[in-house]
Amino acid sequence: MKTKIYIDGQSGTTGLEIYDRIGKRDDLELLRIDEDKRHDPEERKKFLNAADLVFLCLPDDGAREAVSMIENPDVRVVDASTAHRTAEGWTYGFPELSKEQRQAIRDSHRVANPGCHATGLISSTAPLVRLGILPKDYPLTCFSLTGYSGGGKKMIRDYETEPVRTELKAPGIYGRTLHHKHLPEMQKMTGLLYPPVFLPVVDDYYRGMAGTISLQNRLLNGTPTARDIRNALADYYKDEHFLSVRPFEEKPGTIYANALAGTNRLELVVSGNEDQTTVTALFDNLGKGASGAAVQNMNIMLGLPEETGLE
Repeated sequence: MKTKIYIDGQSGTTGLEIYDRIGKRDDLELLRIDEDKRHDPEERKKFLNAADLVFLCLPDDGAREAVSMIENPDVRVVDASTAHRTAEGWTYGFPELSKEQRQAIRDSHRVANPGCHATGLISSTAPLVRLGILPKDYPLTCFSLTGYSGGGKKMIRDYETEPVRTELKAPGIYGRTLHHKHLPEMQKMTGLLYPPVFLPVVDDYYRGMAGTISLQNRLLNGTPTARDIRNALADYYKDEHFLSVRPFEEKPGTIYANALAGTNRLELVVSGNEDQTTVTALFDNLGKGASGAAVQNMNIMLGLPEETGLE
């Protein structure tokens, strides 16, 4: 019997991407609500309780409302919003963090999908904290470059309506209050005592992300070189399917934020020397940063190979 899947919020960017990844699979049955009843509470409630697994692709308040509608104890949920990423009773959906994290996702009925910017920072920082290389009180800084698709329908329209406004042809630095909504999950999942100084940057390309942390090696435990840090990260992720670490380059070339667009892969690129190090996470903000990660979490929860439908 096929697993019944319902996407609440299918018309948004994340929902559409999830549908693209699972719509043709023959092991799943997609439950489709009538377009004119998408906002009917009773109809939504019926679908939310009829599914085996629900994806929530909604604003935070909408996600909380949807969860409150679920009365069937067998329904499992993957929430793509920010609403439950640090909430009690929810499992953070980043399986590469550890074997224990992957098992927790497998066993959970409530999984919170990571934020796109958070995915980049956590992938580079959490292992270094866990390995004792990065002190928990380190004054971490990060900038994260993203394609405009991460901003949702309005931002996509702004960038794709001709003629494009002049200012949108250049990188845009935003979130300058330094209170970005991904910071709570960044701090919690890395184990840092203080939130990083984090700046997101949006640019005139559709999809792809590059999140970079910068390190002063003299402030790290053991004063490792950039190559040492690369090797530590490579060993940490050596058994992972979707997450890998590039070989260290003595004379590195340019890396581009859209290098892994259209995939569910994430690559860490370590650069630097004996004194300073940067670690850049390259991935697709709509793939491993959103919809691809959600499908990967679903696969784990259903006991399927993680790469099913994602290659």
